[in-house]
Amino acid sequence: MPTLELRASAARQLLLAAQGLDRAPRRRATRADVLAAIRRMHALQIDTIHVVARSPYLVLFSRLGSYQPGWLDELLAERRLFEYWAHEACFLPIEDYPLYRHRMDAPHAMGWKYRAHWVAAHRHELDNVLAHMRERGEVRSADFARRDGQAGGWWEWKPEKRALEALFTAGQVMVARRHNFQRVYDVRERVHPAWDAAPLAAGAAARQLALNAVRALGVASARWVADYFRMDRKRTPPLVRHLAAAGELHEAAVEGWPEPAYVHPDNASLVEAACAGELRTTRTTFLSPFDPVVWDRARTRAVFGFDYALECYLPAPRRRWGYYVLPLLRRGQMIGRMDAKAHRQERRFEVKALLLEEDVRSSGALVRDVARALRELAEWHGTPAVDLGRTSPAALRRELAKQLA
Repeated sequence: MPTLELRASAARQLLLAAQGLDRAPRRRATRADVLAAIRRMHALQIDTIHVVARSPYLVLFSRLGSYQPGWLDELLAERRLFEYWAHEACFLPIEDYPLYRHRMDAPHAMGWKYRAHWVAAHRHELDNVLAHMRERGEVRSADFARRDGQAGGWWEWKPEKRALEALFTAGQVMVARRHNFQRVYDVRERVHPAWDAAPLAAGAAARQLALNAVRALGVASARWVADYFRMDRKRTPPLVRHLAAAGELHEAAVEGWPEPAYVHPDNASLVEAACAGELRTTRTTFLSPFDPVVWDRARTRAVFGFDYALECYLPAPRRRWGYYVLPLLRRGQMIGRMDAKAHRQERRFEVKALLLEEDVRSSGALVRDVARALRELAEWHGTPAVDLGRTSPAALRRELAKQLA
């Protein structure tokens, strides 16, 4: 088929529509919507920082609006989801388990996630942990007391914690459920009895993961595909081009992009609407720093012209924007960012800073959109009292306060 041609704005809208961020929900979310959203993204990254909300819950809120966070935990406990390394540690649809078996079967290739030299030197601890689980059932890392007098900290993990992480990466144990967001492990045969059914070879898995990434991104250059599931950066672009030559992907030319882009046939209706200028994104919401839309910072700059970095890992004097800054998405564009903190016991949502991009002009419609998104986010947290701090432009604070009153 001939190469598709897309305007830059249409490419943005196509990406957001593929991710489920093109419009506000038309009805109240259900538990089935949580699973559908994860299947659509193919991966929901896990992060424990909860200054606002822990990232996986916030990513779902951006797409679904108000919902019950407990549904995510239930889906994991019911084996509709599983956890493993995809982009990073992620919740993944259980039907995608065969795509990751090759990683489990060769854990030494997983880099820092699997310290092969440590495993070789501590085989006894691994065997003991496995025997303990097989005999007694589920365990948490906290179930094993430290015996060396050391304090905690990820760099000082007790041997059993390291053993659990190694066994998890090797696929010998799985996360059965979470308790207060802490992993609860069990042996794989109890968590997923079909774990050994029809594993895919590494090449076949890579092929399907590349297709899934393009589908989830809506439109992507070949070099962006590898980042989505942390695939090989050298081998993946040629694989994407091969899939296009075989007709499993379609090539597209996007205005301003220096190289070809690719779309998945499953998104044909979205692509057709985008090409015709009929795709309209109306959603205004705040994104998690670990949202798939902003995983790849170079892609975010290329698609949205938005220079974003998460600064919570930097010393305070080096932060430009703030500790935990959420990108602000409005009607297909990244228009600003917010540094916020939810004070749950006080039922107060603190906006430390809300900063529009320099080229974004405030308007009555923009203020109403942002105020609505901020109110919805605060109420979902159970922190309905919004404290507005610094804004840019400065006059934005006064206008937002009027809308939030």
